[in-house]
Amino acid sequence: MNEMNTRAGFAAIIGAPNAGKSTLVNALVGEKISIVTHKIQTTRFQVRGIAMHGNAQIVLVDTPGIFEPRQRLDRSMVHAAWSGVADADVIVHVVDAPSYSDVRRGSEPSAQDKKAAQDTDRVVKGLVKRSGDRPVYLALNKIDGMEKEHLLELITIFEKTNAYTDILMISALKGHGIKQLANKLAENMPVGAYLYPVDQAADIPSRLMAAEITREKLFMRLHNELPYASHVETEKWTSMKNGDIKIEQIIYVRRKSQKPIVLGKGGQTIKQIGQMARRDMTESFGKKVHLFLFVKVRENWSEDRSKYLESGLEFDV
Repeated sequence: MNEMNTRAGFAAIIGAPNAGKSTLVNALVGEKISIVTHKIQTTRFQVRGIAMHGNAQIVLVDTPGIFEPRQRLDRSMVHAAWSGVADADVIVHVVDAPSYSDVRRGSEPSAQDKKAAQDTDRVVKGLVKRSGDRPVYLALNKIDGMEKEHLLELITIFEKTNAYTDILMISALKGHGIKQLANKLAENMPVGAYLYPVDQAADIPSRLMAAEITREKLFMRLHNELPYASHVETEKWTSMKNGDIKIEQIIYVRRKSQKPIVLGKGGQTIKQIGQMARRDMTESFGKKVHLFLFVKVRENWSEDRSKYLESGLEFDV
């Protein structure tokens, strides 16, 4: 196809933690390339998903949630999110509509919803300062079941900020409004040759993807038992003669008391985590995976510069 008939560019997907950014990226790409859990702040660095829409290639930059940083890792994550905005041709701000509506209407919102609303307002202020003349779309997410009156109130609130080119209503989980958003993004991609092969769904090193898969299963399995202060590292990746892949990973935790939580009684918890991760890796890499997980205690892993560099995060921010 002549490059004058094709378009390709970058769309930054930003928002408060747990707004549904990763679910939206996965929906636009058409397959899972980002961690999705019910826990907030699961995306720690920029993940690039590649969506083909008509003659346009949209490189979706799934960024960490933007929130008030308190520690080094927090600052690095927020910096990564705004860096994704700086390099994008189009910006999509994803908002958890029901949660934000509840806070604005004062209908007994939870502490988490209040925090999310504050983070959303922080994103709006940042967009006003940083977006320039680029298109900025507001994606009001999770609208299923919302009363029309409350949805109209939200639209009015966000229109008054003058931060957006257009406002769209979507449900990333159920696929509502995804095609309309994809049309908007495709229209705003610069004319030019594709940046990636048309059959490539993500731009993330395989070793890092494997670590992300295991980290997702770790979160899903342990729910509230394990704090976010954990890290998964792919230590060894071996391509075997028969075509299989042998992967050795280390799960780092900060305290000795957390290690038995990850291992579980008789090693059952880490075994289950490994089984779930192995299944997803086999599907993602198209090869049989032999996965070996180890747990180590490293109190200061979040102050280890190398852990940031391997994930593409800035350490000195």
